[in-house]
Amino acid sequence: MPVKSLLVSLLAIFWLSAAQAGEAEVRSAQKTIAGQIEAFRAGDHGAAYGYAAPNIKRLFPTVERFMSMVVSGYQPVYRPQSYAFGKVEELSGTSIVQQVLLVGPDGRNYEAVYTLELQPDGTHRITGVSLRASNALST
Repeated sequence: MPVKSLLVSLLAIFWLSAAQAGEAEVRSAQKTIAGQIEAFRAGDHGAAYGYAAPNIKRLFPTVERFMSMVVSGYQPVYRPQSYAFGKVEELSGTSIVQQVLLVGPDGRNYEAVYTLELQPDGTHRITGVSLRASNALST
C-alpha cells in the first residue's frame, strides 16, 4: 500500500474514532439531562439531585436546598410540558454545553443551556443551567 493511501486510511480511522467518541460523550450528557428532567417530573428529588455535579452540591448541600432553588428559579426545567435537545458543543474531552428547548408549564418557550463535566466515574454531571425565554418554535 502506498504511503499516501496508508496515511489517508489512518486519518480516516482516527477521524471516525474521534467522531464516535464525541457522539458517545454527547449521548451520555443528554442521558444525564433527560434523567434529571424525568426525575423532576416523577417527583424523585433525590434522583434529580444525583445528576448535579460536585460544584452544585457544594452550593446546595442538601436535596431540600437544591429543590428550593430549582422550584423558585427553574420552573420550565422542573415541570416542562415537553423538551428537545438542540445545539451541542464539546468544549473539551470532559466538558459539554447542551442547548435544551423547553415548553414550560405556562405554555411558553424556553431555552436552557446546560454545562456538564465528565466525572472520574465516567458519568456526566450537570455543572450549571442558564435559562431564558425563547422565541424558538415549540417541539
